[in-house]
Amino acid sequence: MREFTQYDVTEPEQTLSHIGDNEIILTNKVMIDEAVMLANPQLKLICITATGTNNVDLVATEKAGIMVKNVAGYSTESVAQATIAMLLQLTQHSRYYDEYTLTGQWTTNPTFTHIDKGFSELKGKKWGIIGFGAIGQRVAEIASVFGCELCYFSTSGKNSQQAIEQVDLETLLSTCDFITIHAPLNDNTANLIDKFAISKLKPGAIILNLGRGGIIDEDAMAEALDEQDIYHGTDVLAIEPMIENHPYLQIKNKERLVITPHTAWASKEARDCLIEKVVGNIKDSF
Repeated sequence: MREFTQYDVTEPEQTLSHIGDNEIILTNKVMIDEAVMLANPQLKLICITATGTNNVDLVATEKAGIMVKNVAGYSTESVAQATIAMLLQLTQHSRYYDEYTLTGQWTTNPTFTHIDKGFSELKGKKWGIIGFGAIGQRVAEIASVFGCELCYFSTSGKNSQQAIEQVDLETLLSTCDFITIHAPLNDNTANLIDKFAISKLKPGAIILNLGRGGIIDEDAMAEALDEQDIYHGTDVLAIEPMIENHPYLQIKNKERLVITPHTAWASKEARDCLIEKVVGNIKDSF
């Protein structure tokens, strides 16, 4: 019987003490570099409780003979659902109408309705997807049900399926009404949506990041939200938790922005699936 110890938070200076003499560790968002491995020669398996492996030095693990297992595919439905929820919140101006009603303004309205914030249907709009893996493809399926015209940009250049039109990034940015990002953070995607890219967005465009922080230049986006007719939603930031003086907290046009604290992946079902896959990874390794 193996003993299991849990730590809700591990600061960098706590990494070695939290690993202790364990042969198997489960980790997420904690840097496991070569120095950590050299200090823990007993390590046999690192289970990453997420898809991304950027916090583990994979070259060092191979040199040290340490197995590394990540988990993929557990959050596809959860992230796709969060994408639709965020898009609808921005297209329907839900925050505005909710505040209008809850502050009692509707009670003084001389007519039965109030539509000062106009909104449009999703049907017929052009929806561009950046990153066309499992999540991007699932979002495309849902978008098609709404009657959207679809296209995608492959950040790896490896996806070449023919069912949906593949376009270059500039075409996607300049022609799409809705843009959703479902890509990993790597050399191809870091700062992909920079000031120049943002300037290409068409008036009224909505761009959502459900991929990774660091794909969008947040300083440039904050500036654009006050200067361009665009809307932005994001579940991820370059630094998490959000820093106190983040540029998004300073924008004037706050109705153009929706931020969720990295929750898109975390439906109950997705978390249950994640744990099941982690357990499977451990069993399959020994």
